[in-house]
This record gives sequence, C-alpha cells and structure tokens, in this order.
Amino acid sequence: MKEAAKDLGMSLAQLDGYLSAAVPGIASVQEVAKFGTGQSNPTYLITAQSGRYVLRSKPPGDLLPSAHAVEREFRVMQALAKTAVPVPRMLHLADAATSPSGRAFFVMEHLDGRIFWDPALPEVAPAGRAAIYDAMNAALAALHDVDTAAVGLSDFGKPGTYFVRQLDRWSRQYLASVAEPTPAMAQIMAWLAQQMPPDDGQVALVHGDWRLDNMIFAPDAPDILGVLDWELSTLGHPLADLAYQCMQWRLPHDGRMRGLGGIDRTAHGLPTEAEYVAAYVARRGLPAIDNWAFYLVFAFFRLAAILAGVGARAQSGNASNPDQARAYGQAVPVLAALALQVTRDGP
Repeated sequence: MKEAAKDLGMSLAQLDGYLSAAVPGIASVQEVAKFGTGQSNPTYLITAQSGRYVLRSKPPGDLLPSAHAVEREFRVMQALAKTAVPVPRMLHLADAATSPSGRAFFVMEHLDGRIFWDPALPEVAPAGRAAIYDAMNAALAALHDVDTAAVGLSDFGKPGTYFVRQLDRWSRQYLASVAEPTPAMAQIMAWLAQQMPPDDGQVALVHGDWRLDNMIFAPDAPDILGVLDWELSTLGHPLADLAYQCMQWRLPHDGRMRGLGGIDRTAHGLPTEAEYVAAYVARRGLPAIDNWAFYLVFAFFRLAAILAGVGARAQSGNASNPDQARAYGQAVPVLAALALQVTRDGP
C-alpha cells in the first residue's frame, strides 16, 4: 500500500529500486503493509514477486540515546543463526546514510507461523499448552548457554555489574520520559538501589524482552520458528530474562498486557511460576536462586520505565501505534503497584 510505504519514509518505487539492487534474490516489490503490533520499531510486510519479507525500521523523529537499535537487532540475530536459538534469517541492513528514508532498517525472512497474544493460550487444547511453555523455557536456556565469543558477540555489552548499570540506565530513561517521577516509581528505584545483590559473575547474552508474543511458533507444533524483537539484547545477567518472563504470571489477565493473574494454571494446563523457574534452573544446572524478589522488582521497574517512554512517544506524535502506546503508558501504575507488592510481601 502506498500509505505504508509513505509511513516508512520512501515511495514504493524507491523501496523496490533499493532492495532489488541491495539484496540478492529480492525482485519487484509489489506491496508494503505495516504490521499493527509493535511499539518501538515499526515493522512492515514486504510482498515482492520473489516472495514475502519483513522490514524493521527505526521510527521517525527525535529518539532517546541508545533506543530503537535496529542495527543491534540485526547483528545479534545474524550471529545466532548457527546456534540452537531459533531466529529468522537476516538478509540486509541499511544504515541511515544509505537508506532511502534516511532511517536505518533491516530486512529478514518472513516466517509463516503462529503468534500467541494471550498467555492463557485459549486457541490451544489444554493438553498442548505446557509444551509451548516448555519450548520457551528450552529456548531461553539455550540462549543463555550461547558461547558469545564463538558467535562474535563478546563485545556486545559490558561484562559484570549488569543490574547496577541497568538500574542507572532505566532510571535515567524513565526520568527523561516524565515531567516528574511518581512516588511509587521513586520508591521502587530507591528499594532496588538498597537491595542490589553482589555481582555473582554470571554473564550471558540476554534478549531483554522475552515473552510469548515475541515468538513465532510452527503452525501445527509447539516448536519455535523464530524469536523476534532483539532491540534490548545485550550481554547481561541471565536472571533478568527469566524474571522478565515470570512477570507474566503476575500481570492481570484482563489488562492490556495480558498476564496470567487470576488464571487457574492447573486447570488450564499451564506451569506455575515455580515450575517454570525450576525447569530453567535444571536445564542450566544452576543452584537455587537467591534474591528472587530483587529480580522480579527490577523486571517490573524496567518494563514500567520502557512503557513510560512509549507513552511519551504517543504524546509527542512519534508512536508506531498511538492508541496502543497511550494504553501502555497508562499501564505504568499497574506495574509499579505489582513491584511494590513484591517489596512488601516477597516473591
């Protein structure tokens, strides 16, 4: 559609000319359609005579430092191509200097599969739901077992003191997104600083947004075809990814973020949070996790800081999906309340 190509910042003819020349195998782009989901980096389905592809671009407008890093997404997925972590095949990266739109973007293969938006998996028979969660668990363990030096990612982040650096980063990002911090968020930042555990030396490649709807599953099996949305990936502490996903067990099911709060896990054939954590620990041969409350609170805070930025983009007119962005911004108090509950009651 011409409107989608215009949203991308170039005409259909410009996109066709660029991709046909720059990417071997792509010929005669016929249509561009913007996916309705996704908040950070706008993503498009490219239909060409040669097949279907996915293009992911930086958004327009003034961006926060280090945000919308499509270049990092491309690099990490390209590096993971020969590992046990399922990722789409990367085809091309255009930097801002060479892109017809003046915005960096990359092109990857299109994966034909299922995306599950509701973690209760209502479209899957109860007997098959546990296998989907187990596939996510196995893929997460495989990611954290990747030899980063062997895949060329030893410089993908700073080793050690991950949570110290991340608390500083997301505190600054949050403060840059709001006129004034809420009392709840200020209290959470102070609690995290006080409860910061000593660095235990664990360093792994972390995804940063590990959740069900960032994965494409096979049409008729619980196998993951590809893990998407690697913008926040870095070298960090593996428990950050685990705690981030485990927020899903605590978020309300009837809210915009669709958690498992209030869902009878046993009746639905779903693992409990404790079962999911135990499976991960067993797969990686780790001891029992200390300071689980800290990791959970940090996960809630980090997501709240991210969504505060999404809400700020909606107010400034730079959101990829403005209505959804505003709704996500309104979820910040919910996340803060859940974080404070863990600080009071424990995990």
